Amino acid sequence: MKILVTGATGYVGGRLVPVLLDRGHDVRTTTSSPDREQPWWADRVETVVMDALDPQQVADACEGVDAVYYLIHGMGGEDFARTDREAATNMADAVRRHDVGRVVYLSGLVPEVDDEELSAHITSRREVERILSDTPATVVVLRAAVLVGSGSTSFEIIRQVSERLPVHTVPTWMDSLVQPIAVVDVLEALAGALDHEGPSRHYDVGGPEQLRYGALIEQYTKHAGLERPQVEVPLLPTALVGQLVGSLTDVPQLTVEALVESLHHDMVAADDDFLRLLSDSHRLVGLEEAFRRALAEPVSSPEDADPMGPMPQDPVWASGGDERPVAAKVADAVKDVLPRP
Repeated sequence: MKILVTGATGYVGGRLVPVLLDRGHDVRTTTSSPDREQPWWADRVETVVMDALDPQQVADACEGVDAVYYLIHGMGGEDFARTDREAATNMADAVRRHDVGRVVYLSGLVPEVDDEELSAHITSRREVERILSDTPATVVVLRAAVLVGSGSTSFEIIRQVSERLPVHTVPTWMDSLVQPIAVVDVLEALAGALDHEGPSRHYDVGGPEQLRYGALIEQYTKHAGLERPQVEVPLLPTALVGQLVGSLTDVPQLTVEALVESLHHDMVAADDDFLRLLSDSHRLVGLEEAFRRALAEPVSSPEDADPMGPMPQDPVWASGGDERPVAAKVADAVKDVLPRP
């Protein structure tokens, strides 16, 4: 099958491409920065330049492909919803123009609340789902919450907050359930979505365990051998928490603030229908094993690396962030959230 993978230099896309190649697919990837260093698998794929906001480039990238993985989304800034809408519309137009048969989109879990209670981040993801689904293609949407693996935005936030804060202050409004999932399980489901039979639909994807956010952080600290007392704090504004966590971690601030906004509601799978996308031999990875593999040391050859662990194309803020002393980072975080004189 001829497959286009957009967002192939991102966290999930960079790990998905070798999975598709190993399964015998012919893969085309996109890049918006052809001059930067290419991923380790680049010589095995066709790469085209594509700006998701350029309709002609998107159309050219879709020519002659059987399926598209849409792994593009914004995570912050005042215009991210508009940008997501425009990029998804360009892709939908290209899918219609070239009669692409299948689109697979990785989205976020949608809590069971009224639309006006949804975060801007989740609202935008769902709007993209609707735009892509309004095409003749079979559209398979996978909705996930926290992805566990080195380099995952959610995991890096958990890791860096756990390691840098001597005491974990957990807002009382963050007492929601979450169902984390190992990135290798998501990769298996994404690859299996090519074989989905039937009409367009979404699948909620989640790992074997559901737990509250505080318990998730506590499990990580225990696994990492850290001692971090946890204190619940009432009346902490969401914006303040997002600003503090964004300042404390090396993950881009706007991305952190967008994710924190989504923590008010339970983020768990409504069912386990996605298991039908997995191969018979695939076993879901439990949280303890996921933590262990995510914290593994990098290996010299990416071809032999566990996708759960560090990979060469991961962002600079992955693998625990930069090497500045923790005390300096905490001091900077406090300074960022204090009111200016």
